[in-house]
Amino acid sequence: MTHEFKNIVEEALVARKKGVLSVLASVVALDGSSYRRPGVRMLILENDKMIGAVSGGCVEKEILVQSQSVFTTGAPKIMTYDGRYRLGCEGILYILLEPFNPNDNFINSFFKCLAERKSFEIISYFEKSEDVSEGIGSHLKIGQETYAMSDDFVKQKQEPLSVFKQMMPPCFKLVIIGAEHDAVQLCNYAALTGWEVTIIAGIKESKSIDDFPGAHGFFATTAEAMDVSLIDNQTAIVLMTHNFAIDLRFLVALQHTTPNYIGLLGPSKRRNDLLSQFIEYCPEIDDTFLEKIHGPAGLNIGSETPQEIAIAIVSEILSITRKETPISLSKKTGTIHLKR
Repeated sequence: MTHEFKNIVEEALVARKKGVLSVLASVVALDGSSYRRPGVRMLILENDKMIGAVSGGCVEKEILVQSQSVFTTGAPKIMTYDGRYRLGCEGILYILLEPFNPNDNFINSFFKCLAERKSFEIISYFEKSEDVSEGIGSHLKIGQETYAMSDDFVKQKQEPLSVFKQMMPPCFKLVIIGAEHDAVQLCNYAALTGWEVTIIAGIKESKSIDDFPGAHGFFATTAEAMDVSLIDNQTAIVLMTHNFAIDLRFLVALQHTTPNYIGLLGPSKRRNDLLSQFIEYCPEIDDTFLEKIHGPAGLNIGSETPQEIAIAIVSEILSITRKETPISLSKKTGTIHLKR
């Protein structure tokens, strides 16, 4: 959800430059089940534009109506939405609506936190009642510092309020090593998923970031010169240069990193040959690194085209990141969403 909140902040800044006010809507509690869980947010602008969504579409219309009083009064409030008779989700959503006008300290600290790939926390105070209550509202916590969503935030009142806390990890990142047509398709689908995509191309490639819609960064470099300092456990890597020797060089360059996934294109024999030579070059490599390597990359869903292969790879990365064994939801018992 970090990328969604990042988009909300960026859109609010654009609106503020135009003199347009913003209201932040946050699902802070849920009784029953719903399309999405607490922690999902959206932004409503004074001109009725909405950024993001908290459900499949029905709730947003009511949020737009309810937000008008927040624009008028500047006072945060809680709204409820009973989806049992309208969405079929058997749940009641509690949604905090509050002015969103972060100051410069908030903005500078937030984007610095993202650039340094650090986690942050969003803390919301609320009551499960449809009313304007003193002390309700949210703030951002980075390290030991807290920043209000708006300078008008009123501190918590004496009697206890309910508190929703959400730890937000760094934006999930996909590093694609390769610049052929299939890399473009994988970039497209990963960007649609909300991931930050970085393309690593060869120094002789006649490509640029313009060839990869949705890419966050583009670097033409060698394996030995590649900067691996920001590869962390919120990073997936796919090796797809279509060149065995180049893939091997990049794998060697990654040996001291800690990604949560490394995908290899090609058949199992190519993977085995690549790993055999890799271990010869790096005999002290830890088993935990080798366990991150998946090849052939992707889930077995019958993919044939580059677009379908991209879907299979994105799906495998998601399943590994969420620690879920892929099955049809029709065969899953219990709730759909993970309990975190």
